[in-house]
Amino acid sequence: MPGIQEILLLAVIVIGILFLPRLASRGKEMKPVRPAGRKLSGAMRLSIMLSVLWTGLTAFFCEPWEKGLIAFLVWGAGPLIAGWGGYWVLRGFRDQ
Repeated sequence: MPGIQEILLLAVIVIGILFLPRLASRGKEMKPVRPAGRKLSGAMRLSIMLSVLWTGLTAFFCEPWEKGLIAFLVWGAGPLIAGWGGYWVLRGFRDQ
């Protein structure tokens, strides 16, 4: 069980992470993190989420860290690389 010193140390670290950047930037103009441009559409967000879900599920079932590396590459990573690669190429032709 952690002692009081460890708990206080964690509290100081969290407070430092949350409040020090705010104190250091007082009086300065905040710049946007992401430049104003195209925002992600709902379909793109759905595609990204499905890609993460697909990768996680195929990793869970194929267990590439033990025995199923080839199966994971064929069924998990392969379709994602082909799909996102095709999307990237088509966007390049469309934006040209």
